Order: sequence, then C-alpha cells, then structure tokens
Amino acid sequence: MRQKIIISLCLSGAVILTGCENNNKASVARAVKGVNAIDETNLNDIMLTVGDPKEAVAYFRRASTDNPDRIDLKRGLAISLIRAKMYPEATKVWEAVVSSPEGTNEDRVQWADALIRNGNWKEAEAVLDQIPPTHETYQRYRLEAMIADSNKEWKKADSFYETAVGLTTRPAGVYNNWGYSKLARGDYKAAEKLFAQALTYDKSLFTAKNNMVLARGAQRNYQLPVVPMTQTERAELLYTLALTAIKQGDVSIGKGLLKEAIDTHPQHFEAAARSLRALEANVTN
Repeated sequence: MRQKIIISLCLSGAVILTGCENNNKASVARAVKGVNAIDETNLNDIMLTVGDPKEAVAYFRRASTDNPDRIDLKRGLAISLIRAKMYPEATKVWEAVVSSPEGTNEDRVQWADALIRNGNWKEAEAVLDQIPPTHETYQRYRLEAMIADSNKEWKKADSFYETAVGLTTRPAGVYNNWGYSKLARGDYKAAEKLFAQALTYDKSLFTAKNNMVLARGAQRNYQLPVVPMTQTERAELLYTLALTAIKQGDVSIGKGLLKEAIDTHPQHFEAAARSLRALEANVTN
C-alpha cells in the first residue's frame, strides 16, 4: 500500500513538473514572440524612413505576401513604392488598402497623393471628394490646393493653401507651391513674397530661390534676391535670370548675366557656356 502511495506521489510530481515545464515553454514562447514583434516594429520603421527605397519595397512585398491579412504591411509597401518612385504600383496597393475593412480616411489621402504623382488628377479629385470635411490634415489640404490649381480654381486654391500652412510646423513646401501657383497666374509680386516666406522656414530650399528669381525676372528685376546661397547656387540662379532676360528680349542683359554665371561657378558651367555660344552665334548671324 505504501509502495502504491509513493508511486502515486511520484506520478503526481511528474505531472506537476511537466506542467511547470510546459508553462515555462509557453512563457518563453510568448517572450520570444514579444521580442520579435518589437524587432519587427523597429525594422519596419527603419525601412520606412532611412532604408534604401528598393530594399524597403522588397522587404514589405515579401512580408505582405507572407502575411496577407496584415494591413500595416500593405501600408508599408505602398509608402515604400512611393519612396522608390514606383507610382503606378503604389496606386494599386493604396487602392487595396482603402478597399479593406481597415482602410481609413488617411489611407484615402495617401491614395490621392499617389494618384497625383502618377498623373491621375481626376481620379485623385474623386478620391478626395469621398473624404468627409471633418478630416482636416495638412496633407489633405495640400493635395486639395494642388487639384484646385490644376482646375484653375484660384480662390479655392488660395483657401486650401492657407489652411494647409496653418496645419504644419514646416510650411516651406506649401509656400513654394503656393508661390508657383501665383507665378503661373502672372501675379509675380505675390509669388515673390510667397517664395521669400518659404525661405524663412527653409533657407536651403533651392527650388524656392530659383522660383523667386523667375518671379523677379518676370518683373524685369534682374538683381539676385538677398538670400543665403552657395557659390554654385549663385551661378545657377544667375543662369536662370539670364535665360529669363533673354526670353523677354533683354538680350544684352542676358548675355552679361550668362558671363557672370560662368565666372561665378566654381567649376566649368557647361550649360551656361553652351547658351552663351549659341547666343553669340545667333547675334553674329
């Protein structure tokens, strides 16, 4: 009887030990899964920001294929495709994200952005029209402004640009786009002011500097603006100003600006030199 009791206790102990072992295995598995989830999140973030765009595309394409129900991986793929400038495929992936039960209004904004990058302006406008007005974000109004510009709906464009500026702490790009809109309308003074405004937020934004020169040149003001610029940038801006002057018939001024651009550039400025040769040959003929 005593032997049976001992055997029973041993068996019970074995069961208890086995139970503990199983619990430990389960705990370890959960812990490993948690670490993997953290690692995956970090890797996803790296791929979306500092990773090589093409490598990010490959990573998210593989991950979303292995996990077709993971909407976050599809979003990662769509964002990576945009970074890699693979716009046609990006529009399709964003459409799939929006069509899923987990699609959001922000996903629709991103889809519209991809469509615009791919040249599908009308479709982008239709997508934005589906978003309720309560969804007020910088990106949404930036895109609305661009579409209004494309439709030459200037008052709407100005309103959307103004709203977008108020929704971001980094409005340099919006001011630059707004200025270019004014430039396209022929409102050169307003455009120049907006480009200057852009540069107060980002002094390195060369497109705003170049656009400001175009706006000044259109007013026959052939002096470079007083803005921070490198020697190379100065040469390139002089070249832009020269071409603007020549286009407006101020050939002698343009010729002088071309020579100044060539002299200013720290290296050989082939584009300016070629333009100067062509101008002198045309004058001679």
